[in-house]
Amino acid sequence: MAAGLEALQGLLQSLGELKDLPLNRESLESLIYWRDVKKSGIVFGAGLITLVAISSFSVISVFAYLSLLALFGTVAFRIYKSVTQAVQKTNEGHPFKEYLELDLALSQDKVQNIAGVAVAHINGFTSELRRLFLVEDIIDSIKFGVILWVFTYVGAWFNGMTLVILAFVSLFTLPKVYENNKQSIDTYLDLVRSKLTEITDKIRVAIPIGNKKPVAAATESDKDK
Repeated sequence: MAAGLEALQGLLQSLGELKDLPLNRESLESLIYWRDVKKSGIVFGAGLITLVAISSFSVISVFAYLSLLALFGTVAFRIYKSVTQAVQKTNEGHPFKEYLELDLALSQDKVQNIAGVAVAHINGFTSELRRLFLVEDIIDSIKFGVILWVFTYVGAWFNGMTLVILAFVSLFTLPKVYENNKQSIDTYLDLVRSKLTEITDKIRVAIPIGNKKPVAAATESDKDK
């Protein structure tokens, strides 16, 4: 029992280290590139267990069971520390004092910043969808159609939760694999990119409607008229 509570204390200490991790691009890169194995392991393990549980049970059940597990752990740890302090006649205070005093309030500036970033991404996404569906560039719309066609097969093979789990695992594995094999992967990617560019150029030549008239050329043409 004592060993389990000590393990819980170690986990809480690790979670305490996570609270000092700032929510910015550098901190996210640190997590997915496994700069600190302990922090990345905690986030990856907790996230994967939660997603697998949600895929097997309802969200409400997963939330209830995880909350009960956390509550049981904190109550047991609280009782254990109280008994230990009474036996050893020490006065260390509340074992969760550090977390009780932690400021969880979101500042107005942070909320506005997050909202501004979200709105910018939403506007860009809707503009891109409008451009693709209304065929501003026929080649890009054809590419989009091919991607949608591939997604019909992906949807037939996997359900949405499986794709979320695969995406989560890929987030914590592919960046590190790329970092360790960057040179060879870039070589193959450049080869594929050049082939796709070559094929796209041939299609644009075969389908003139896919070509965009340069702005300068269009201006000179209007002046001649």
